[in-house]
Amino acid sequence: MTLELNRRQWMAAALGGTLAGAAAPSVLAAAAKPLRIYAITFRGMTEVEKGFEEYFASRRIPVHITFRDLNREAGRMAGFLDEIRATRPDLVYTWGTSVTLGVVGPYDAVVKGQHITDIPVVFTLVAAPAQAKIVMNVDAPQRNVTGVTHVVPTDAQMRAIAAYRPFQTLGVLYTSTEKNSVVVLDEIRRIGRERGFQTVERSFRLDAQRKPTAEGAAELVREIKDAGAQWLYLPPDSFLGTLSEGVIIPAAMEQGLPTFASTEQLMQAGALCGLVSRYYSIGQFTAHKAEQLLIGRKKVSEVPVEALKRFSYQIRMTAAHKLKMPPPLPMLNYAEVITGEAAPSGG
Repeated sequence: MTLELNRRQWMAAALGGTLAGAAAPSVLAAAAKPLRIYAITFRGMTEVEKGFEEYFASRRIPVHITFRDLNREAGRMAGFLDEIRATRPDLVYTWGTSVTLGVVGPYDAVVKGQHITDIPVVFTLVAAPAQAKIVMNVDAPQRNVTGVTHVVPTDAQMRAIAAYRPFQTLGVLYTSTEKNSVVVLDEIRRIGRERGFQTVERSFRLDAQRKPTAEGAAELVREIKDAGAQWLYLPPDSFLGTLSEGVIIPAAMEQGLPTFASTEQLMQAGALCGLVSRYYSIGQFTAHKAEQLLIGRKKVSEVPVEALKRFSYQIRMTAAHKLKMPPPLPMLNYAEVITGEAAPSGG
């Protein structure tokens, strides 16, 4: 299978995740009092939150951000929602699909008295907000929520993989209880039918409480390789992210199976290559959305859901050498080459 690439597009992608269209420093040096933002994270602080906070500082917009962490425990959400209703912040910030759905609910299954419907909500790091039923239309959210997506369009990712090395069979490892992963996998299946490649899929095991477990994770990678996969695609999956550096990517390397990262976190964990948005820039763009609502006084329905306009095609040369898979020479004209090993896990 051969997928053609527009070289100019990839050259633009290689410039990295620069925030496009950012306005000049705010003329509102100070409000009467700091704007209050209630932020819910999923797995602790990340570079996204750093970018989010530093955007307001650089714009001299006074904010007070109350951070609460779900720590992957859905049972904590009810207490956070009670606190939101009691404190009435100016805006709610949500990290990821699961957190966002916990706060606002699917648009066709909102529970009155449970979900937040009367306070602006800005999400970040949601892979497919329309498919996850967070918004009906990304151009016009039609409810009290908007935000920033972080995953490069799936079709572009498939082209990026084929640009490095064409494939007929793509392996995907995912968490069946994570909406991001399931939505992206459905999209890959559709693209595979259109473009003529197959998928080999494995999902992490679930325990009695239907929580994913690391048990047998390395074996799943071996099964994917034995089934004929030529690449292992790493979807936007929070649980996968916790195992990628210590288990999944090392197991793939042992099997001689190249890995493609859908997010910066997975790329930092040691993947061979990836087409990614930078987390810090995602945080800054999310803050820009919040500014439009809080300072610009725009209605949420007027602020479209968007992704960054530029992405970074990254290649880890140490992995390429170990796999004996050097990138095509023309790719080095636009790709960001990483020469070190995986970065330590964080956030």
